[in-house]
Amino acid sequence: MQALVLAGGEGTRLRPLTLSVPKPVMPLANRPFLTFVLDWLERHGVNEAILSCGFLSEAVERVLGERYGGIALRYVVEDEPLGTAGPVRHAADLGLVADRLLVLNGDVLTDFDLSAELAQHEAKGALATLALIAVPDTAGYGVVPTRDDLQVEAFLEKTAAPPTNRINAGAYVLEREVMERIPAGRAVSFEHEVFPQLVGHGLYGYLADGYWLDIGTPDRYLEATYDLLAERVESALPPRDETGSLVAEGSITSGARIGPMSVIGHHCSVGVGSTVERSVLHDDVRVGAGSTITGAVVAQGARLEDAVVVEEGAMVGAGASVSAASRVERGARIDPGAVVSGGQPVGPA
Repeated sequence: MQALVLAGGEGTRLRPLTLSVPKPVMPLANRPFLTFVLDWLERHGVNEAILSCGFLSEAVERVLGERYGGIALRYVVEDEPLGTAGPVRHAADLGLVADRLLVLNGDVLTDFDLSAELAQHEAKGALATLALIAVPDTAGYGVVPTRDDLQVEAFLEKTAAPPTNRINAGAYVLEREVMERIPAGRAVSFEHEVFPQLVGHGLYGYLADGYWLDIGTPDRYLEATYDLLAERVESALPPRDETGSLVAEGSITSGARIGPMSVIGHHCSVGVGSTVERSVLHDDVRVGAGSTITGAVVAQGARLEDAVVVEEGAMVGAGASVSAASRVERGARIDPGAVVSGGQPVGPA
């Protein structure tokens, strides 16, 4: 089975983290995010994945290589953004895709039963099947109602009284006929162009159950981290400590308080008397003595000196330096390589 993963977004909502590393391979629980997607695909029989990349595409290939586990990896680069459907047509025109293809959004953490979606697609003789996931609040989403036989009825934008709480989960099974209907050479949207034309003509919804989260914002990135640590989503993470935290090998944390629900990357150092709570430190971060990091993310290679306070929702970019006794205030953003000196507070961007 073959899959195409849409991994070309710039991750603008996750800046400054994604200014230095592309979102598909940004660390999540000490692993490149896309490896969680690839693990999920392999559990459901996928043995080849085409990664459609754009921003910092070379970095994605450098991190993931030509094979991940039992999945052969191929790369297609979007010189210009092609939307959600354009990359599928581009890969098809390059002769890379089979007659049936899974298409997946590359910024979703999920564990629903992809094999069941494939089985339903086959049983219905569908041209296209899209997974639909129930969400508690549809305010930020369009919804996708289906008939009793699971044929899609419509794609409805945000509405005050939606007829369903099921939204597009970003996991599609497509037959070649659908791929050939996608216009070539330009950006194309599945949601606005391709799927609406298929309503009543072989487009089905699969009612998925399980964990599902778009990690594209800082809040959701941290939520995904906490859910992985708490085993709310299927994964193959190493054991956590008694606080539910994950501390990578080679890190020095003696004399510091780590946790609950924190991730410490490889080769980090957290000084005596410091606290890291509900936070994420990427690899090679240095934190001085007596510092406090709460509900925040500190990217690779950042340096925090003694008595630094990093508040809820703050994000410190890769290689940034924060001087002693500084306060990084709630929701602040520090760019990669920036220098915060003189102990002044840094507020939200």
